[in-house]
Amino acid sequence: MKTKVCLIQDSPVFFDKAKTLEKVGKLTTKYAKEGCKLIVFPESFVPGYPRGFDFGATIGSRTSEGRTLYNEYHQHSFDTESDDLKKMEELAKSQNVYLVLGVTEKDGTTGSLFCSMLYISPEDGLMGVHRKIKPTGTERIVWAEADGKSLTTFQTKIGKLGGLICWENYMPLARMAMYRKGVEIYIAPTADSRKEWTSTMVHIALEGRCFVLGCNQYFTKSMVPEKYHHLVKNEPETMCTGGSIIVSPLGKIITGPLFNAAGALIAELDLNGINESKLDFDVVGHYARDDIFLLTIKNQPEMGKEKHSTSKEKP
Repeated sequence: MKTKVCLIQDSPVFFDKAKTLEKVGKLTTKYAKEGCKLIVFPESFVPGYPRGFDFGATIGSRTSEGRTLYNEYHQHSFDTESDDLKKMEELAKSQNVYLVLGVTEKDGTTGSLFCSMLYISPEDGLMGVHRKIKPTGTERIVWAEADGKSLTTFQTKIGKLGGLICWENYMPLARMAMYRKGVEIYIAPTADSRKEWTSTMVHIALEGRCFVLGCNQYFTKSMVPEKYHHLVKNEPETMCTGGSIIVSPLGKIITGPLFNAAGALIAELDLNGINESKLDFDVVGHYARDDIFLLTIKNQPEMGKEKHSTSKEKP
């Protein structure tokens, strides 16, 4: 019941999808060789979190320059109906790892962009996509919001995977939607590098009695291409300090938080610790009061299962 996981705290090749996917490949290969079976990348790693960008939008007006920038962002966003996905599926298969990748995803039907988390299995390829159900603040200018069908979880050989993106994790009912599926490895890619975020990750681990993997970028102004420098002129040199962290089901920090550096957090998770932690608290079990409380979640799918995953195969 043990699995080795890796959180990538690094930077994309900003607004360059092809080169960023190449970097994803190199980093995945590196840490797969170290025996990691789950590799997680931060929120909107592809093609980069557009911190400081306003896309020329203010209340009541938009600029032509902002529309041009949005079109460029759109062109470099991830398309699950293209070779983008095939490359990542082949990567997961060749390295025999589960890959959770934060992307800005473009919807092939509507053209809208979503802040998404892709779950990719080494055997089954794309298991599913979680799209952010509520973009934060002015993220709503460029990211659409998803519905309950996006509250996805997956039974895999390495445990039950699920999670939420960034400030979705401050939505109590969204967290409960994850807990009710019995999530064991709770994945929280983010762009939030505040020290307060560390407390959030510890709280979720304690509340959900699950392992929590909080993954963020390390990003500096010098990594922004020169043509965009005027958009981030008011940002500090270190635009995102990181803060990636791994927490146990008893709220103990296993490794991290990592600040002010690129790197990777690696830990071996013993899933037996989940049942051990539920001796005195189980948020959807013996500590729940179903006789008092009723939670209805519209359109949430059943937990997905790998086609090749059986109880006998589970470590």
